[in-house]
Amino acid sequence: MTVSPLWTGVEVIGAVNGTAARDDWDATGVSIDSRSIAKGDLFVAIVGPVHDGHEYVAAALKGGAAAAIVSYMPDDLPENGVVIEVADTLRALEDLGRAARERVDARIVAVTGSVGKTGTKTALHHILSAQGKTHASVGSFNNHWGVPLSLSRMPRETEFAVFELGMNHPGELGPLSRMVRPHVALITTIEAVHLEFFKDVEEIARAKSEIFEGLTPNGSTILNGDNNYGGLLKSIAANAGISRILMFGEKPEADIRLEDFMLHADSSDLTVVIGSHKISFHLGVSGRHWVSNILGVLGAVSELGADLEKATESLASLSLPDGRGARHMVPCNGGSYLVIDDSYNASPASMRASLGVLGGLHPDGNGRRIAVFGDMLELGENAANIHAGLKDDVLAAGVDLLFASGPNMARLASALEGEIPCHQVASSDLLIDPLLREVRPGDILLVKGSLGSKMKLPLQALLEQKTAPKAAAGHGVC
Repeated sequence: MTVSPLWTGVEVIGAVNGTAARDDWDATGVSIDSRSIAKGDLFVAIVGPVHDGHEYVAAALKGGAAAAIVSYMPDDLPENGVVIEVADTLRALEDLGRAARERVDARIVAVTGSVGKTGTKTALHHILSAQGKTHASVGSFNNHWGVPLSLSRMPRETEFAVFELGMNHPGELGPLSRMVRPHVALITTIEAVHLEFFKDVEEIARAKSEIFEGLTPNGSTILNGDNNYGGLLKSIAANAGISRILMFGEKPEADIRLEDFMLHADSSDLTVVIGSHKISFHLGVSGRHWVSNILGVLGAVSELGADLEKATESLASLSLPDGRGARHMVPCNGGSYLVIDDSYNASPASMRASLGVLGGLHPDGNGRRIAVFGDMLELGENAANIHAGLKDDVLAAGVDLLFASGPNMARLASALEGEIPCHQVASSDLLIDPLLREVRPGDILLVKGSLGSKMKLPLQALLEQKTAPKAAAGHGVC
């Protein structure tokens, strides 16, 4: 079976309104990062706030790129290297994404929300891939670069597509939605995140509602009816002329209603009512927040016209992605310890959700529940108090030890003074030695913080531990 190229040279040049000496080439992928270039990729030289992609065009072409899109001719181009000149490379990437969207006959869902976007996208991709050729944005490619890049990578044979849309300022989400033009718009929840850039949570809700701007005629939106801002979003959607508005949650009037659930250590059992159908199924992940996310997922699956019964069968094999709750058993002398990798990002809502998961797990033997936390970022002038406000959730989860890094997590450590032992440091790299001295067989460690807090550093140290750590003579006590 012959597989069509992702893009022909003629298609690319036409889509971006560019000029090139040659069009007799095909591209099998699209990239804006020369470090991960694959043979046959089309390289787009984006000009960013720190790096100018034009400085890496030569390396990309030498690394096997089929062609490069540029806004000016860089130096040291390899002989026979193909370049397409345009006025603006970001605009060219957007145009390529729009052309990809225009040529497919796919059913498309766009996902946004304060938390749960990537997990929801992952679940949708997992389900839909079992029912047709499915394309989804990679990782958290959800901004003004990531969305057009993800669109441009969508094969012409795609049957289902899932795109994650993110923002941290008003006015950012609308243009992304208008590029994607989804048939279904799903908002997971609205919480206090990015408060540094918004006056209050209602303003966040209104910014998230920009996802409605790109919805196709007769499209559907799926909203969280249990969230405080579900009613506001429903009103905004109705005022925008959207007639198909479905709510998910536990309330009796919910269109996708949770009737019953049971959380296990690493899975869940759910009973959900969708319209006149009642479905009971097994979910391969645990956590109360996942139960809520899956309601939205099932609503989107139904609105996309996919098979709900097959969808629930697929959910039994769903697993958590790295950085978002993935679990790792790490061997050491005398046994092993469990590391929960939730290190990719953090907000007050996701912190509480992860602590709920930790509290539901039971350490082996003399093991303990250990929280390894870095600062939550972009919370504005009240950030310190928000961190301190996690005290009750930490205690409710039965956390035995807290390892905290960053100036705001220092406030949480202070709030816990006299309650549990704490070790507080200025930055995440300083957690590594005390953590490795402290951890012992049977422990369960939750590693979490905003990406900028660099919690990957202590995480990696814990995952690479191969010998029994020596017990610390003592810990820093709050």
